Amino acid sequence: MSKFKLAMVQMAVGLSKPENLARATKFIQEASSAGAKVITLPECFNSPYGTNYFAEYAESIPGGPSTEALAKAAKENSVYVVGGSIPERQGDKLYNTCTIFNPKGELITKHRKVHLFDIDVPGKIRFQESEVLSPGDHLTIFTTPFCTIGVGICYDIRFAEMAQIYANKGCALLLYPGAFNMTTGPAHWEALQRARALDNQVFVATASPARDTGAGYIAWGHSSVVDPWGDVISTIDEKEGIVYADIDLARMEEVRKNIPIRNQKRLDLYNPVSVPLKSQRKDDLYDIHQ
Repeated sequence: MSKFKLAMVQMAVGLSKPENLARATKFIQEASSAGAKVITLPECFNSPYGTNYFAEYAESIPGGPSTEALAKAAKENSVYVVGGSIPERQGDKLYNTCTIFNPKGELITKHRKVHLFDIDVPGKIRFQESEVLSPGDHLTIFTTPFCTIGVGICYDIRFAEMAQIYANKGCALLLYPGAFNMTTGPAHWEALQRARALDNQVFVATASPARDTGAGYIAWGHSSVVDPWGDVISTIDEKEGIVYADIDLARMEEVRKNIPIRNQKRLDLYNPVSVPLKSQRKDDLYDIHQ
């Protein structure tokens, strides 16, 4: 199948976990009814985004109410659900984790945020996920009947090498649930999506929480889908809603044919034999699910 419908859910997130889960499952049903085959929720869809909330809202995976709700929604609607992210507890550690379910409601993989959001912009915003969270140590790829998909969470999108690895592994679509803020959002959100799409000639899509100006952390919103040419083909403002896009793999092949960069001979200066590159990673880095 060369074309399928993608849905990126931009939902409001409040203090009540049961209400957040109910809202998420309602959006999944709505997107499925509109024909979406892959549906993505935003980062921290079951919890307010903040280091003071992560421990309180954290769950084991699987077995917690959030993953149970997503498994049920995926099965009832026969869709792939990319569960944004939730705070995950394993032993004495917490992670920012995205769970992925197939149309049978099976948990096929999960992605723990690799690059934690630790920034300090004087006078504007300071946020340190590492005060509470541990980083993931795997990249995550899963295969659908439509295409192979790579997953990152929010700050992961800033790391071009990660997206390049995904593209080199055959991913046609990169999904980034995220929650950029009112400082980094207007400056970098769209630019990073377009850059990752152009770098790798793939589709890039993001799902943000809707903006809540009364929250401690205010999300930028503007969930979007960018095509391999770098065009924003679907987007939304800061309010609740669903971003739909037809992912046309023929468009990707057309772009790659028109501007051939992926089949260019790699120069030695990219990978000098005398210099061991830390980016040369072993296969066990990847969490690949067929």
